[in-house]
Amino acid sequence: MTHEEIKSCCADAYSRDIVAMLLGDSYHPGGTALTRRLADRLALAQGMRVLDVASGRGTTALLLADAYGVRADGIDYAPANTALAQGAAEATGLADQVVFTTGDAEHLPYDNAVFDAVVCECALCTFPDKARAAAEFARVLKPGGRLGIADVTADTDRLPPELRGLSARIGCIADARPLGAYAEILTFAGLRTLTTERHDEAMIRMIDQVQARLDLLRITAPDRLADAGFDLDAAPAVLDAARAAVTDGVLGYALLTAVKSHPDGPGVLPPGT
Repeated sequence: MTHEEIKSCCADAYSRDIVAMLLGDSYHPGGTALTRRLADRLALAQGMRVLDVASGRGTTALLLADAYGVRADGIDYAPANTALAQGAAEATGLADQVVFTTGDAEHLPYDNAVFDAVVCECALCTFPDKARAAAEFARVLKPGGRLGIADVTADTDRLPPELRGLSARIGCIADARPLGAYAEILTFAGLRTLTTERHDEAMIRMIDQVQARLDLLRITAPDRLADAGFDLDAAPAVLDAARAAVTDGVLGYALLTAVKSHPDGPGVLPPGT
């Protein structure tokens, strides 16, 4: 598949109500608790301008605006998510602090050096051109601005067959990278890593939650699962494989913060990074 086709598949999947039912409001391990932890590591404060990349239905951007007093922009590839997020901003009285836009993380529609911080949760792992996305993060950050990443980590050479392919990529696994590889990508974009934290237990909790929600939906809404293309026969093996991969150190979840420290622009990553 082309890069654009991969992006469209991911956007389509994450704009479906059934996916929200399985993953919960935050769409990522650790939920809002880890979002707050990441925001604290970034030292967000009132009046800052923050960009949430792959903002989904707006949970993170709205939280940051409400709890930290920032001005938040959210960008997502799926127009349906943008519309739902903007509606949520209006419903919660935060429309004057939060704006959502449909767009591509690899081609951000913002001027250079306009954001105090950029946040990207459980999404860099799905971007086909991670180096380009990282360069865009750096471009829109002010000098000294900070980036917060929360993402799935993976030793891709050790992934079992159940955790490879397009479905696993959409599920934030097949094209995830080791924590050190993410840091390297950011370094070449002119972003110096400040802190890293492992939260692998959050992956186990989310796998267990998805399993429980899937079991409930099998009983209450089997037609919706079928219509969404879920392979109910294969799902238990995939979830078991993911759980085992976390236990074996093949999969994990991590927070990473970085600062824009190279104003002259990005370096050049080796091909295929």
